[in-house]
Amino acid sequence: MEMHQLRYLAAVVDEGSFTAAAARLHVSQSGISTQVAKLERELGQRLLDRSNRRIRLTPAGEAILPLAKDALHTLEAIQHTAAEFADAVRGRVRLGMIMGCSIPGFLDVVAELGRTHPGIELSLHEDDSRLLQARVLARDLDLALIGFAGEPDPGLDTVILVDEPIVAVVPVGHRLDRPSVRLADLSAEKILCLSPGTGLRAAYERSCLGLGLEPRVDINASSPATLLHLTERGAGVAVLTPSAAPGAAFRAVPIVDAAVRARLGLAAHRDRPAPAVRLLHSRLRQSLSGR
Repeated sequence: MEMHQLRYLAAVVDEGSFTAAAARLHVSQSGISTQVAKLERELGQRLLDRSNRRIRLTPAGEAILPLAKDALHTLEAIQHTAAEFADAVRGRVRLGMIMGCSIPGFLDVVAELGRTHPGIELSLHEDDSRLLQARVLARDLDLALIGFAGEPDPGLDTVILVDEPIVAVVPVGHRLDRPSVRLADLSAEKILCLSPGTGLRAAYERSCLGLGLEPRVDINASSPATLLHLTERGAGVAVLTPSAAPGAAFRAVPIVDAAVRARLGLAAHRDRPAPAVRLLHSRLRQSLSGR
């Protein structure tokens, strides 16, 4: 049995076909098929059911695949640890980010990494925070910048970078341009908020529900900047956080009865991460929180 045979098996199952696995691994389809068949002969068990159009695991395959993936993770950890001692951090990092992310510190680190560590292959994946968390838990992503309200998923190692209340952003002179407002005061306004799946949206909805109010949103957007442009044009009141609040043309009015805060965090799997992942995690944490 050889490690590349286990890698081929895992790829075939993940991709659902020999053809797709070959394309992902840049290996010929016949080569993958031959090695998987050789593995089956060596184990004395059929691992894949090839009778349907999409490849499926046999009962023996279902039992063996998790062990094969554990072995591959261990091999990867050995390789990365050796690279650390050689002072040459290399590898692949799959980084998730919230939809419409335009945070300068985040973008600066991502851009700089390619210049300082050309041996790291970085791929970016944009999604809503709920799906990003699920993908980190499933090891489909190594690291993700997520927004959430309340407590993060307990299965993740999450560093909280930003923890803020929600505010109502209005133009100067608006009827809600006051020292503070309550959520009920927004009932007569069009509400502009970030899309579902963001931490800020969850904080707004949970705060409303806690007071027995309907968490109504009239216009969704993935970017705070879009909400500000719409607010400027009289489309409604934007529910945002103070850090996303604008300059002199707007007021960020505290919502005194919004009990749930919006958070931004860096989420990783609880398993020991690879050196490249640890490096990016450290840089993002320092850039976004100063810690």
